Amino acid sequence: MKNIISVSTNTYHGFTVDEALEGIAAAGFKYVELTAVRGWTEHIMPDMDEAELARIQKKMKDLGLECIAVSGHCNLTDQERLNDFRSNMKLAKRFGAKYIISSTGEAHFGKDEKFTDEILITNIKALIPDLEENDLKLGIEIHGEYGTGEAVNRIVKGVASPRVGVNYDTANVVFYGGKSPNEDIKTCVSNMNFVHLKDKTGFDNSWNFPAIGKGELDLLGFISYVTEHGYQGPFSIEIEHTQDFTMRDKTAGDIDFVNQVLKDSYAYLEKNGII
Repeated sequence: MKNIISVSTNTYHGFTVDEALEGIAAAGFKYVELTAVRGWTEHIMPDMDEAELARIQKKMKDLGLECIAVSGHCNLTDQERLNDFRSNMKLAKRFGAKYIISSTGEAHFGKDEKFTDEILITNIKALIPDLEENDLKLGIEIHGEYGTGEAVNRIVKGVASPRVGVNYDTANVVFYGGKSPNEDIKTCVSNMNFVHLKDKTGFDNSWNFPAIGKGELDLLGFISYVTEHGYQGPFSIEIEHTQDFTMRDKTAGDIDFVNQVLKDSYAYLEKNGII
């Protein structure tokens, strides 16, 4: 059985949740990772009106889309943010997700973050009852200070719960960690529970994340390696384009560009037998 292939709605940063869902469905995908990251991509949020959340759920049903995960990044080093993350867990359960994703710190613009393995392990252990209550698995994303699978795996092993695993991001490990995903993955594949499938141009910290198959990463080799080593979880496509495109206000025609990038990604994966 093939792994589930979903799309992160963060691919549509700066666009509405309706534009994201419509573009994902039109490209041929059936699964989504909804983004609930405060101050960044707020496609769903715990404090949204009940009517709006229900409308989004109906929209997904009408489009034939299923939520497999919620990206609910919070600073897990800060106890004051743990309750926000608990709210994101309840939101994930509401949408039927099986996974919730977070980096160790804020996804963007984090301030006064104190990164130590001990603090993270203690705080994440405190969340395990909530993961169990909401029947979720937490994927800790390769990001920021924990920029390699090897680094995130230290936290996962310290927590030592089947509810917690490595969310491997194939491009973040290059951008933040300066490592090749096809080498670094060997340090953590047994503890991986989610994958952000992201391509990258340039083996450096430049922000250039194109369509799947349009960058320089050997993603087919990566997929082959992890599946051969027993990985059965989802691959969630995330395309963050260039920094200029992502950060600026969107203009007419931009949605057509993102939709085409996603269609190109689907075609590449379909051609290579991944979908």
